[in-house]
Amino acid sequence: MTDTVLDTPAIEGFASELVAQIRAQDTHGAWDRKSDSELLEPFIVDKEKRRAIPIIGDPDPDTLWRLELYYGALCLAIERRCGTMVSPMMKMSHEGFGRMVMMAGRLIVYTKSLRDVHRFGFDSIEKLNVEADKVISAAIGMIEKFPEVVNY
Repeated sequence: MTDTVLDTPAIEGFASELVAQIRAQDTHGAWDRKSDSELLEPFIVDKEKRRAIPIIGDPDPDTLWRLELYYGALCLAIERRCGTMVSPMMKMSHEGFGRMVMMAGRLIVYTKSLRDVHRFGFDSIEKLNVEADKVISAAIGMIEKFPEVVNY
């Protein structure tokens, strides 16, 4: 590792789960020298960057990949906290509209309509953590409310 990676402050909260997922996808070691902050940078889309992204046309494959990584990391975070396996399922149109569903057993623990995925991202790492914590809490709440559907 380079000095810049060692000097980078530690990423905390859900963002660390997301970094672990990104690194797990790196089968050839291309991102070994990148810091956690550098890996999270594509997920940070402030208002200025968001305005610059056109919404006409097909979503970029990298954006769809980031979306899948984000929800996959959410599922793993839920699983780590409550011990129940959670699986994501995304259905997306070529225009950037669709739905994300996260399931535990036979229970839908979270569902979200996806719009304008071209502009997927968060204003900051802190907002990424806050939004992820809301999703994780809501999903765990559903699992705790309906354990008989989860453990069929």
